[in-house]
Amino acid sequence: MRVIYISFFVLLATGLGSCKKFLNTKPTDALTGEEYYNTEAKIMNALAGVYDKLGSGTLYGDYLFSEWDACTDDSYYARSSAATGINVYNFDFTNDRIRKLWQDCYIGIERANQLIANINLPPISEDKRTVILGEAKFLRAYYYFLLVTRFGGVPLVLDPVTSPNNLEVVRASDREVYEQILKDMKEAEAALPLSSVLGYPSRVSKTVAEGILARVCLHMAGAPLKDQAKYAEALSWAEKVKVSGEHALNIDYNSEVATSAYSQIFINHSQDIYNVKESMWEVDFKGFNGDGYNESGRVGNTIGIAMTSTTFQNDTGYCYGFIKGTGRLFKLYGEGDQRREWALQPYSYNGKTGARVPIVTTAANMYSRDAAKWRRSYENLRPKNKNTGPTNFPLLRYSDVLLMLAEAENQVNGPTDAAYNAVNQVRRRAYGVDLLAPSVMADVPAGLSKDAFQLFIEDERSRELCFETLRRQDLIRWGKFLTAMKAVSADMTANGGGVKYGALGGSNVSERNLLYPIPSGEIALNKKLVQNPGW
Repeated sequence: MRVIYISFFVLLATGLGSCKKFLNTKPTDALTGEEYYNTEAKIMNALAGVYDKLGSGTLYGDYLFSEWDACTDDSYYARSSAATGINVYNFDFTNDRIRKLWQDCYIGIERANQLIANINLPPISEDKRTVILGEAKFLRAYYYFLLVTRFGGVPLVLDPVTSPNNLEVVRASDREVYEQILKDMKEAEAALPLSSVLGYPSRVSKTVAEGILARVCLHMAGAPLKDQAKYAEALSWAEKVKVSGEHALNIDYNSEVATSAYSQIFINHSQDIYNVKESMWEVDFKGFNGDGYNESGRVGNTIGIAMTSTTFQNDTGYCYGFIKGTGRLFKLYGEGDQRREWALQPYSYNGKTGARVPIVTTAANMYSRDAAKWRRSYENLRPKNKNTGPTNFPLLRYSDVLLMLAEAENQVNGPTDAAYNAVNQVRRRAYGVDLLAPSVMADVPAGLSKDAFQLFIEDERSRELCFETLRRQDLIRWGKFLTAMKAVSADMTANGGGVKYGALGGSNVSERNLLYPIPSGEIALNKKLVQNPGW
């Protein structure tokens, strides 16, 4: 917590002025809070600062998809030399990645708290003020959601930090954190505009708030809270998104490059093509082309089809290919499911010519396909930077809302027509058939029991949403994380051939890995914090 306070005020001091007499104990040329927030332009800059942490290298700029959620039953970290780290569940509470995620989330929370506290200072229209306040509350809640799903209960700080003293705050319970998340997000949902009004997905809209509220409620319905009444609430929020008419699955594709409607979603992420109907909320990256502005991520660089020759950098893009799909994921896709050839590497690059070399499927290479949803070859920005780029990362897609709706409907009412229809839309798009026409090839088998339908949804979430930082938390809320990880580890060991190191994470996990440890630095600074079990 002390780090947050220091980081924020160092930012103010260095970004807004410098001390003329640095030995004085009282600055004479720093801006006060009133001066920092007293115009519309300044308060919009402050709002941008709240959003900004989502794109940090610690969060959706890199580590969340390349390390934090890299090791599941869908994927694994593909460097055989990496025997330690959070990506293989071999670390302790001094791990720097743990510290950085905690710190970046709380910096985002502090920025939101500052903005909320000063929202009434600038002379702007009340409509604009209401929307900005809604965004700040939603983002504060989202940072807390990232924390509670990884650390459990955490300190709830809802006011700006004004002093480096008395920063010892007890951990709130999981439920208390979730209730605050619900409160903030519901207030935001009432204030936010529709996505069609915004026209782009980098700012949250009303239906984004509703979709994330459905996600939050599903987590509350599952482990560890197991508040099953929240299934009905999740269903209500997901239905609000559906009946809004704001969203639909993407069914367009680029015939010039022979892409499917599914693959076009991820090509759009690399080309600043905004389709708010499908891709509802994204972390927006600009890239860096030497114009002095650098807002870049490593989507497509640490995750993507490996190409480590700089000779063809402006064509293929440079990619380390750290993340691979498991054999389990490969085998989940049925014949004719177009998602497999996009989500999992269908070709490799010739390092000498840059040519694409198709991969002929064998029993062994089912276990060693690069995670391929984001491909740097589609980036328009030139010149391409070796390690960073402009590709956006999706935080909420409409297909996820449909699958959440189906899951909640099944839990509340059983496998009804509404539940079937929601999943079938997702699957028909995946098979390239009419979304409104029954399909023997694509549709969910008829007559499933409630439990069987739930299992089908769990697999469908893998097929549709793999590598989008959702799987680990899904497995935990379903109470299946440990068994799933042990099973995939055994499968990798038995059948993975030369990539048996992909089993390492699964063999390392134990009960304590249901939560991450509270960072050692926070424990040292805040004596009221209690460490998570097993750490």
